[in-house]
Amino acid sequence: MKIKIALIMFICTAGMAQAQNAAIDTVAKKAITDLAFITGQWEGSGWMIGVDGVRHEFTQSENIRFKLDTTAILIEGKGFAGGRMVHNAMAVIRFNATENRFDFYSFLSSGKEGVFKAFIENGELVWYLNEGMKYTVRIDDKGNWYEKGEMNMGESWFQFFETNLHRK
Repeated sequence: MKIKIALIMFICTAGMAQAQNAAIDTVAKKAITDLAFITGQWEGSGWMIGVDGVRHEFTQSENIRFKLDTTAILIEGKGFAGGRMVHNAMAVIRFNATENRFDFYSFLSSGKEGVFKAFIENGELVWYLNEGMKYTVRIDDKGNWYEKGEMNMGESWFQFFETNLHRK
């Protein structure tokens, strides 16, 4: 008899757990679709100021698409300079309902990885490496991708990175 009661309780609670997962997926789906403006295949050029203080130019491509039934975004980025790859990265963006933000999971070919806070602010995707460094992506009036990286210098932000991309 105890086994039958336990089995009935398991079946009932399993159904409730499934219903909760469906609700969470609906919230995640809505949040992730708010980032549709960054999806697509992009290419163009950019620059960054290296640790040597010199501005280095490169070409860049980004392949960004929805995954997992539109509950995540996969980003694959590659940068080239002087005929060689200088940037090879992958990222996954998921909605974090508990914190009401996006989690930006970043993976570099060097083996470095991290999870960073990301938000939509004024129609732009902003993700923070830490309190002192952020990247902002916006799509301009012509539909082009503009991204900048900035460091907090106390009273102002110093731009050290920029890409200008167009859809392929």
